[in-house]
Amino acid sequence: MTLDSTMIGFSQRVRVEWLQYTANLVLAGNTKEEISAALQVYLKDKLSVGGSAVRGNREKAITILLKVWVNPKDELKGFQKAGIDLLRDPPREFHTAVHWGMTMATYPFWGAVAEQTGRLLRIQGTTSASQIQRRVREQFGERETVSRAARRIIRSFIDWEVLTETQRKGAYQQGLNLKINNPMLVAWLIEALLHAQSDGSSSLKELLHSTTMFPFQLMPIMADNLRSLSPRLEVHRHSLDEDLVILRKDTI
Repeated sequence: MTLDSTMIGFSQRVRVEWLQYTANLVLAGNTKEEISAALQVYLKDKLSVGGSAVRGNREKAITILLKVWVNPKDELKGFQKAGIDLLRDPPREFHTAVHWGMTMATYPFWGAVAEQTGRLLRIQGTTSASQIQRRVREQFGERETVSRAARRIIRSFIDWEVLTETQRKGAYQQGLNLKINNPMLVAWLIEALLHAQSDGSSSLKELLHSTTMFPFQLMPIMADNLRSLSPRLEVHRHSLDEDLVILRKDTI
């Protein structure tokens, strides 16, 4: 993935409960204007308390929340609608996975930071913010926008409790480790992973074991089942034991 192909743009940490509140407003049938106003009130005592800056932290967070659940890019509208439907049905324990997937699809840089975090955890068992930052800068370049956005995403990971502190100062271990056994949600998260990639395709095996999804364990799913669960995905037999999953452009 190149810098040009990913929206970095993550200008403020975002807590999972803020995303849930936003999604609930969507589920209740509120307009974008109503949701924006409600978020101003909801975040008033949480961000930019007493501040009056035009683009303070509160406004930056609201921009992210609106892009994720209220005003998605055209290519994500069908995916976003399916995500909202998932929030109606699965047990509440799965909601964090839905917010993770929608955030990653909207901001692929979130997925890039998650991938490096998950990779380090898989290799070492623990990691640090500086190690994650170094890996991300190696991938995207020594730019302040990269470092700043990565810091905010790592801070969000801690807020979401997918990373937790160890006894060693500055070191983190995996927090949330949730088994996803809902086939519809597994298919939707696979789609989220593809949206976060520049070419929109990957092998099913790699998707199911992607370090980008390090807080979750995706149950195995057969390629034929994947076809029936999401009309926005195509599956092709790539070799004797490998299936290639591709985003369908005509269903966006």
